[in-house]
Amino acid sequence: MHPINILRYIKYYFIKFKRLQGSPQALAGGTAIGVFVGLTPTIPFHTALIIFFSIITRTSALAGIIISWIVCNPLTYLPIYYLSALVGNHLTPYDLNLKNFQSALELAVAGGGIESALPILFRSGYEALVVMGVGGLCVALPVAIASYYPALIFFMHIKKKRMKKHVLN
Repeated sequence: MHPINILRYIKYYFIKFKRLQGSPQALAGGTAIGVFVGLTPTIPFHTALIIFFSIITRTSALAGIIISWIVCNPLTYLPIYYLSALVGNHLTPYDLNLKNFQSALELAVAGGGIESALPILFRSGYEALVVMGVGGLCVALPVAIASYYPALIFFMHIKKKRMKKHVLN
């Protein structure tokens, strides 16, 4: 992707974000949810999770979805997943690495068949879920909490500008 296109992408979503309607608290809450979900290793479920959490907390799902697209996109999801794995490896008793998958593949190819490799793959899959889940939560939660306050200030400023413009007209 060309750098100019990236800047256009960011500017486009910033304008959409700025034009959102709702209370500053609901928009900031949706933003925090979007940041949280965007930083967790749950890519296929981002939109569904944002809508679910937004309904429960009565915040803006649209703010969450837009911010999630900005936070987690083709340029950022690999570093996000890598950071989640690093943090998860440090905080859990498991070690997520490619050696386990490689040994399972070698065992299957060496004549053991897929049946002999399945226990290794299942154990590695469970460990990967734990490592990525714990790492993703530990990375996402503080950043999401920290994102709420600047978003609240931003949306309060936008609301104040709109009210001032509305009074002048």
